[in-house]
Amino acid sequence: MPNSENINVTPQNIIYRVRVAVPVFLYDCFDYKVSAEQYAQADVGMRVAVSFGRQKLVAIITEKLAIDTPIDPRFQLKSVTEFLDDRAILNDKVLSLLTWAAHYYQFPIGEVMQTALPILLRQGKPYNLLARIWKVLDLNAEDKVKRSEKQQEAYKILKLHPQGTQENILNLSGIETATLKALEKKEIIICDLEPQNFKPEPVSLAQMPLTANEDQKKAIQTILKAQKKYQAFLLDGLTGSGKTEVYLQVMQEILKQGKQVLVLVPEIGLTPQTVSRFQSRFHCNIALLHSGLNDTKRLQAWQHSETGKASIILGTRSAIFTPMPHLGLIILDEEHDLSFKQQDGFRYHARDVALYRAHLENCPIILGSATPSIDSYFLAQQGKLTRLELNQRAGTAIMPKMHVIDLKISKKTAGLSEQLISEIGKRLEKKEQVLIFLNRRGYAPVLICESCGWQANCPHCDAHFTLHLKPYSHLHCHHCGTINRLPDACPACNQNTLKPIGMGTAKVEEALNELFPKYPVVRVDRDSISRVGSWQKIYDQIQKSEPTILLGTQMLAKGHHFPYVTLVAILDIDAGLLSVDFRATERTAQLIVQVAGRSGRGEKKGDVYLQTLRPDHPLLNILLDKNYRAFAKQTLADRKIAEMPPYRYAVLLRCESKSQDENQTFLTEMTQQLRLNSEENLIDIWGPIPAPMERKAGRYQAHVVLLSHDRAKMHFYIRQWWQYVLQQKPSQMKLTIDVDPQELS
Repeated sequence: MPNSENINVTPQNIIYRVRVAVPVFLYDCFDYKVSAEQYAQADVGMRVAVSFGRQKLVAIITEKLAIDTPIDPRFQLKSVTEFLDDRAILNDKVLSLLTWAAHYYQFPIGEVMQTALPILLRQGKPYNLLARIWKVLDLNAEDKVKRSEKQQEAYKILKLHPQGTQENILNLSGIETATLKALEKKEIIICDLEPQNFKPEPVSLAQMPLTANEDQKKAIQTILKAQKKYQAFLLDGLTGSGKTEVYLQVMQEILKQGKQVLVLVPEIGLTPQTVSRFQSRFHCNIALLHSGLNDTKRLQAWQHSETGKASIILGTRSAIFTPMPHLGLIILDEEHDLSFKQQDGFRYHARDVALYRAHLENCPIILGSATPSIDSYFLAQQGKLTRLELNQRAGTAIMPKMHVIDLKISKKTAGLSEQLISEIGKRLEKKEQVLIFLNRRGYAPVLICESCGWQANCPHCDAHFTLHLKPYSHLHCHHCGTINRLPDACPACNQNTLKPIGMGTAKVEEALNELFPKYPVVRVDRDSISRVGSWQKIYDQIQKSEPTILLGTQMLAKGHHFPYVTLVAILDIDAGLLSVDFRATERTAQLIVQVAGRSGRGEKKGDVYLQTLRPDHPLLNILLDKNYRAFAKQTLADRKIAEMPPYRYAVLLRCESKSQDENQTFLTEMTQQLRLNSEENLIDIWGPIPAPMERKAGRYQAHVVLLSHDRAKMHFYIRQWWQYVLQQKPSQMKLTIDVDPQELS
């Protein structure tokens, strides 16, 4: 290699170039050559097509380099292949947010940039797409739709919005495109393509606000004092205390100013009821952003957000990266929910990213929950969040009464105690609704041979197969996805003595149908909610004041309003009390309180029955004798003594290969390097140790947990060390880094 002093840098070497973030697993940005005309056209935040190796990729311009910067003539730059946009589609604040997130979560900037783009834009498709808008043409067409409930419902909703409604919003409200086309054929409604030159819509009220109680008034007034500046609020309200009404009244003032509001919810299942609340209250454009939309509709919603046409942006986790030119408020509902943490790839936490975005946008942010995370309580203690309490249920509703059933002494039928069966029957006879919670889908978690003790275990994981009977009888591993047929006899002893042990939602559904044949049983889990709109249909059924048994998993626990449910039964939470994960008791407490909160939200008082083998567990005693806030206070005290998060900052390194010995050897060498190259006693290194599920999908997993009181210094050393680790990694080994991990699995 020639000496650097001999490099001939002359004016002829000067070229125009741009620096771009390429969607590959590399931590650098790359320079590409452009012409003088292209340089003038280029803007930071635009998409360009570039050749990278043998691939043609869509990249984002992150920097325009000064034209008088010389370049080493030994290196030949490739040229940008094509400019895909005529303007920046990611604004400066979003680019700053993405850059910060890539840096903080130790993930390649090019991959992180892709998170902010809809799939069609990642693929290099044109930006401009027109959305379909449906409007009422005939305002007196009730007789024309009286034979179809679907058409009646669609017509009713469209009449509420004379300016028209986007097709994707109607779809998410349970109205199918086929129904809209049927109405169009009858010349009752018409479809228009909206104009591309968007102008902000004036936002007006479709419905007057409810009368706020004293707690709600105080919260609303406190938040509104922070308009046009950054301040983070923790809205800590009991279940049913009217957090949504606080959101709506704060939103009303922000929307009046022509600002946009971003509302994040943890699950797609929460969007229909939330959209309904927003549509009932405001006349404005609402953009929906979540994985349930097809690619075209997601791009249209993203465009409405990016151009400012949408006043309210409602989405799940990744919507936090959506460009919004007039962002005035961020709301994170159910802020404690684990769904806000991305569990693979780019492992960001939407709550923490949202706090940083509010800081960048200089706007207020509300984190709302009936069971705030322990991390958020800690931030409130530090003064980084302003805590606002809602201590009474809205309207005339009162908190439900808790009852504990000791399964050690109770007689059971299919996991249901006799006492619980009796109480369910009483409620149904009174024409009330019952909710039964079991966080285990399928028919039974274990299939065992009564003759020899053989168990149906997944051959690829340290886990049992779950028995499913629908759509056909099969064994399913919920960890790696392996599906096997159900054996006719025991593979070990060939006896016909296979027996399902334990219970899943499908088995409990079967038992409930036998016990209460006169009443409908509605099961809500991942197996029953598979088609777009299916959750909306179930939700509509629940809203009818008819005796019904609701049975489901966590999907039923998250913020839903079921006004006719007066009895909630929690069948099995003991696993959460015995987990090795230090956050497990926090998750279990949140789950108990959230599920219990579905009871007694209407005019009738509610009851909660909790079945357990551990009625003397300290967690249950605190929750039953006091409340969740007392539990959170005790948990913070326990974690302070143990020096666990949030009192120390954590980073989790996951290692996966075909050999546990290989994992252990590699991680031992790497952690030794970290000890040698960081300040003494700065980072506490735990491990390497096998993961709680040591073998998954045929590969072995090991962990290293890094803890420190000084987050900034720890991140500084880990950033350098992580690059070294990736360079040393064997090709067949998979490594992931998880900053602020929420699970140790």
